[in-house]
Amino acid sequence: MLIPFDDLSDNARIWIYPSNRPLSADEVNWLSPKIREFLTNWTAHGASLKAGFTLPYSRFIVFALDESEQAATGCSIDSSVHFIQSIEQQLDVQLLDKMNVSFKQGEFITYKSLTDFKQLVSNKSVSADTTVFNHLVLNKGEFLTQWEVPARASWHARFF
Repeated sequence: MLIPFDDLSDNARIWIYPSNRPLSADEVNWLSPKIREFLTNWTAHGASLKAGFTLPYSRFIVFALDESEQAATGCSIDSSVHFIQSIEQQLDVQLLDKMNVSFKQGEFITYKSLTDFKQLVSNKSVSADTTVFNHLVLNKGEFLTQWEVPARASWHARFF
């Protein structure tokens, strides 16, 4: 069951899929109804899941799931991963590679391998004050307050 992202509680579980490149307006216009359809029909053991999404910066796909009535199951999570894999293929983007870092450089969002990010830290091209996207947040409340933070306030701090 599709619920507006803003209407989901701060306890809603979060999954974040960072894109290796910005999505064009045409791609977002194509993608949004696909996600709406998937979430409208998303189930766990035949029970409808209350879920919403957002596409911040046209760069990230974020799913939120209200588990107060029905929790995600292994099969429902697998179906969401298969859905994201199909999006990767259709848009020729990377969304599931967790060994990359997304961060801001000025107004631009940069997507680099962890190795490249460490090199940028060594070269002082990024600092502990660089805004990073912490994809380890667990729920909507954390997403709203701890997703887009200075590197020193996230797991990225270990590199400084």
